[in-house]
Amino acid sequence: MAGTPPFSRFEWMIAWRYLRARRAEGGVSVMTWISLIGITLAVFALIATLAVRSGFRTEFVDTILGSNAHVTVYQSPVITETGTLDRTIPDYEAMAARLAQVEGVKRAAPLVKGQVMANLRQANAGVEVFGISHENLMDLRRIVNPETSQGDVSRFNEGIALGRGVANEIGASVGDRIKLISPNGVKTAFGTSPRINAYEVVYIFSAGRYDIDRTRVYLPFTEAQQFFNREGVATEIEVMTDDPDTVDALALDLIRAGGDRTLVWTWRDSSGGFLRALEVEDNVMFVIMSILVLIAAMNIISGLIMLVKNKGRDIGILRTMGLTEGSVLRVFFICGAFTGILGTLFGVILGCLFVIYIDPIFGFVNFVAGGGVWDPSIRGIYHLPAELRAEDVIKAVSLSLGLSFVVTIFPARRAARMNPVEALRYE
Repeated sequence: MAGTPPFSRFEWMIAWRYLRARRAEGGVSVMTWISLIGITLAVFALIATLAVRSGFRTEFVDTILGSNAHVTVYQSPVITETGTLDRTIPDYEAMAARLAQVEGVKRAAPLVKGQVMANLRQANAGVEVFGISHENLMDLRRIVNPETSQGDVSRFNEGIALGRGVANEIGASVGDRIKLISPNGVKTAFGTSPRINAYEVVYIFSAGRYDIDRTRVYLPFTEAQQFFNREGVATEIEVMTDDPDTVDALALDLIRAGGDRTLVWTWRDSSGGFLRALEVEDNVMFVIMSILVLIAAMNIISGLIMLVKNKGRDIGILRTMGLTEGSVLRVFFICGAFTGILGTLFGVILGCLFVIYIDPIFGFVNFVAGGGVWDPSIRGIYHLPAELRAEDVIKAVSLSLGLSFVVTIFPARRAARMNPVEALRYE
């Protein structure tokens, strides 16, 4: 048998017979099943965890890019004649036109922003008003998504658009008239009186982020200028780019196009800390789940050691018949590797099914728990997302098979180096 090629048919046949342990060798069979189930669950957990983390990051970034500026351009403050600091942009139309000419910029939209109180009947809520033109509002795909909105966005210039959280807070629906109350209103001889304006709710949106829906309100640009006493000026310019991942490379060009006093604030600046925390958490979770896969793979060693002990007599007979050490090693390697491959396959199937049907699964869990399992005020988004990526599956499969093959080598080498004389001495 010295001239037989590796992994010959007879080696597979012997390995298969060993895997089909008889009832008298039930311990081996039990250990094989434990190893199989352990690897299956570990691979399933790893794929599910990677998919949820990928989905969460994708959903979070998409809500940022779909409802916020990729780059916010504003100006450093100057001291006015009255001694106050002024950060408004008086030539906002010309500045927006210059910014739009920068290569890689999709559009540049002037904004007027301010914080006020929204009131309907006896309910009040603090909100942040974004004054924006209807044309520029239509470019915010998360805001104008018809699947998650109510009302008619084409009537935006006739009223006000509310986030779903704001609407729920004050009990507003499409067609209601709400009041916006600003403490910085009209200046009179007796001081500054609050400004109170009423607007019809023509549109209610959901951006997919609790913090956005809970605080954001959109007003037509010219109306916001009048309400906040910003006639002829804008407070900042919202820049949307063709590729949000390259905003850092555009920062210098935007500053040059904006002119003196221009400052920029990218979406990475505002959310970079959270994204870096997600990345660290992803790495930590992968390490933890990899340890679980390793623990599950270690069960293969226990099963193979028991198998080698039970098959000592067979090994001795096969060696005296001419079976080489390499053939013995490969026989037991096949036994352990087969368990790892089968467990990995089942784990991948379970993990993929979990990701595909995560919504009904999570709905069932939420129903059993009586609701409230996922709190958007804490999580930020409204549902548990999952994104099945080929690279994540490949990573999980490579890790599981690699560990299974490595841990199998040690007991297989022990079997291969067994002295046939010692194995048959007491037979």
